Amino acid sequence: MEVDERMLGELEAMGFSKALAAKALTSSGNSSIEDAINWLVDHGDDAPTSEPSPGPEVLENIVIEAFLPIQISEQVKLRAQELRGQARKRRAEQDARLDREREKERIRTGKELLEAKRMAEESERKRLLSQRKADKEEEKRARERIRQKLQQDKLERRRMLGLPMETPASVNTELPQQTNNPELVDPAALPETPASARESMRECLRTLKRQNKDDNTRAMRAFQTLLIYVKNVFKDPDEEKFRKIRISNPAFQERVGRFEEGVKFLELCGFERVEGDNFLYMARERVDSSLLKSAAAELHNALTNPFFGLFSA
Repeated sequence: MEVDERMLGELEAMGFSKALAAKALTSSGNSSIEDAINWLVDHGDDAPTSEPSPGPEVLENIVIEAFLPIQISEQVKLRAQELRGQARKRRAEQDARLDREREKERIRTGKELLEAKRMAEESERKRLLSQRKADKEEEKRARERIRQKLQQDKLERRRMLGLPMETPASVNTELPQQTNNPELVDPAALPETPASARESMRECLRTLKRQNKDDNTRAMRAFQTLLIYVKNVFKDPDEEKFRKIRISNPAFQERVGRFEEGVKFLELCGFERVEGDNFLYMARERVDSSLLKSAAAELHNALTNPFFGLFSA
């Protein structure tokens, strides 16, 4: 890179050697005298302090023009010292500013690490609480499954022995109050109690299981499909597509429709035959969450109890 002759002359006039001045201008990109002096302040000890011995012609030129630089050099040396001082001051200010910024960054990083540690500890605490809660709920469900299994076994034994089935005490509380005029009451119009509806559902599933005892897969597939229908209506009762089933649908016929007990089970859940028996439809006002819960419980028992329906007559 060629150096700026004007700035080279000014640096020489300040007392710097030509080689050192040229090195400073080249390294600072010929941008300014001040940048060259800053470079000299930072690298003056590493840069060459002298230039190659000039030939006779150069020496002759220096002898001829030596008087003027000697007169100027004393004046510009003060300026050079001033510029060096300013450069050192700026460098010190920059170093101090960098130290402050590094300290701020260290403090910020420390705070972020502490916050991350706190969040991790809080997350772990919540996870442990959630795990304990889930364990308790699973233990509760396990006890309930055992209780239901014992109750089911008890009912099966009573049925095998020909003993009358126990009637829950809550059945009477569900019956409507007696009217003063019995002739106005249609027994068929009385609502079916939850206990009797659930027993009817259970009997449908037992019959379906017995009819397919030689191919348990068909019964299990029917139970699983019925459970999907029940869960869909329970979770989203406002969605009509979950409350309407085309009876002629091949998938429905293959899994449920070909079994009379499967269709009857859906009717016990609240579905009705409509449009010339082409559809099973449950009106929104007929959605009964408690009844659907009972249906789901019976289906779950049929799917998980290996002895379901085996002891029925």
